[in-house]
Amino acid sequence: MLESSATSLNGPMITAGLILVAAYVLIFSEVMHRMHAAVIGAVVMVGVGLYAGFYSQEQAIQSIDANTIFLLAGMMMMVAILRKTGGFEYLAIHIARHTAHRPRRLLVYLTFAVSVISMFLDNVTTVIIFAPLTVLICRMATLNPMPYLMAEAMLSNIGGIATLVGDPPNIMIGSAAKIDFNSFLFHMGPIVSVVWAVIVIMILVVFRKELTPPAGFTGKIDLKAENAIRDFRSLKWVLAGLAVIVVMFFIHHHFHLYPSYVVFVGVALTLALIRPDPETLLKDVEWTVLLFFSALFVIVGGVESSGLLALIGNGIATVSGDPEMLLITCVLLMWVAALLSAIVDNIPFTVTMIPIVLSLDTQGMNVTPLWWALALGVGLGGNGSHIGATANIICVAESERCEIPEARITPMLWLRKGLPIMLVSLIIASVVFALFFDFFL
Repeated sequence: MLESSATSLNGPMITAGLILVAAYVLIFSEVMHRMHAAVIGAVVMVGVGLYAGFYSQEQAIQSIDANTIFLLAGMMMMVAILRKTGGFEYLAIHIARHTAHRPRRLLVYLTFAVSVISMFLDNVTTVIIFAPLTVLICRMATLNPMPYLMAEAMLSNIGGIATLVGDPPNIMIGSAAKIDFNSFLFHMGPIVSVVWAVIVIMILVVFRKELTPPAGFTGKIDLKAENAIRDFRSLKWVLAGLAVIVVMFFIHHHFHLYPSYVVFVGVALTLALIRPDPETLLKDVEWTVLLFFSALFVIVGGVESSGLLALIGNGIATVSGDPEMLLITCVLLMWVAALLSAIVDNIPFTVTMIPIVLSLDTQGMNVTPLWWALALGVGLGGNGSHIGATANIICVAESERCEIPEARITPMLWLRKGLPIMLVSLIIASVVFALFFDFFL
């Protein structure tokens, strides 16, 4: 691996950056399926990295975040089992009967539930459960699920910023900075609440056409929820498995357990009690999503290994050397982290910035506000593109899976709707952060 102390662009950095851009052009242009583009980009990145000496096969394998991949796979299996029982239909009928006649109210209720749950569960887990439920509700009420799916993904990303366990970068930041759960919520909760309230209103405006019910729309649901349950015994056991996962999510960091292991504890319990057909179960796992993320991790790993991310981080650290520039540095870090997180996974950037911020701490600088700025940036930036956050990809995949033409979320659609929302949320966060800067010191 190249030394991360490089002070200027070099050949490997430029090469890795160009491969990343080329892969993203293929992904966003939809010349081919995003999974195909990501795999091709990963193969090229490793091949060129081997030739140029900045990226090895071992580094490529290590760059794949197995915790994320197994977390996704495990929750997909739990959702697949739950879907067969009729549990989703039961809940969907209850929600639809009370809110489907008011499409805007339905969006507010769903996004509020997703945001709150994302504060205590991993936001990816929350979206994996809510995305298919949302599609079911919209089918029953003859509504377009597209705005609901996009809103859930974006607001789950925002909600996840508020707590130590809501987003993987938060866990890493909390561990490095020794920030506990209550302190994280105390500092991030208020600013996230302000951003959330404004963004909900903005989403209602941005999607006003899609949320306007067609002529003759009633939203009336005459179905009986009790008739939706197809397998009560299996439903009981899969809910027990999910309950185990939820409880362990609250305490897993105390026992140094990976979230993916926690999920598979629930999966193992559910498999032992229900014993579904393995082939049928695995057919419902979104393998294209898992392969896409694995390939994307390899591409971003090449960029990280070239030293490009470290160069950006060191540039920010150079600016932050002056204590009088601390507020400007925090806002700069927030925006750079957000813009990078919109195009690459936020975990590598967080990993790169943590030792840099810690080094500033050893020099006697007050780095506390830098931690909060970093958490806000990587969290809010994920809303900038359809691949900016794992939750986004889950909702995009669900929009394709439901086979409703008007529900499909394309890359350009996300950029048109999501990028302005990301920019507004960053402006709001920056203003609140600056006005109450002493609170974050």
